[in-house]
Amino acid sequence: MTSADLLTDAFSRIKGVVHHAVDGLSSDELAYRVDDEANSIAWLVWHLTRIQDDHVSDLAGAAQVWTANGWAERFDLPFDAAETGYGHSADDVAAVRVESADLLSGYHDAVYEQTIAYVGALVDDDLTRIVDSSWDPPVSLGVRLVSVIADDLQHAGQAAFVRGILERRSSAR
Repeated sequence: MTSADLLTDAFSRIKGVVHHAVDGLSSDELAYRVDDEANSIAWLVWHLTRIQDDHVSDLAGAAQVWTANGWAERFDLPFDAAETGYGHSADDVAAVRVESADLLSGYHDAVYEQTIAYVGALVDDDLTRIVDSSWDPPVSLGVRLVSVIADDLQHAGQAAFVRGILERRSSAR
């Protein structure tokens, strides 16, 4: 297994969890929050996908899928197109409403395709390239990609957890 194979597998797993978390849910279910301070499935999936899009496009020297492919307009969120959700308040989280699960998974899939095209072409020596020298120690390409994977998996798992709560609530009725 090469590093490209490993990265492809990791991003594929994120995609699988994202689809499991959103598929078949209504707009209201995607916006459900356990309490007023909690994140919704819609916000979690939008945010993890925006982070992946932002970070991987920067690494690849490519345009973000969000803006280049019209996803910002389709989502029509009340934020600047550069927003990724980092540092969002509870009110910002509540503002992330989407018309359908297909919109979320469609955007995620488009980012996934760009990500896989990039990571699939990497070789082991690429991973040591420094991509951010503002940190001590400086951040390598490999470390940045692992950071994106870890953040994405954490948020995808949170979205799956919220979906589980919704399903338990539905079955209790």
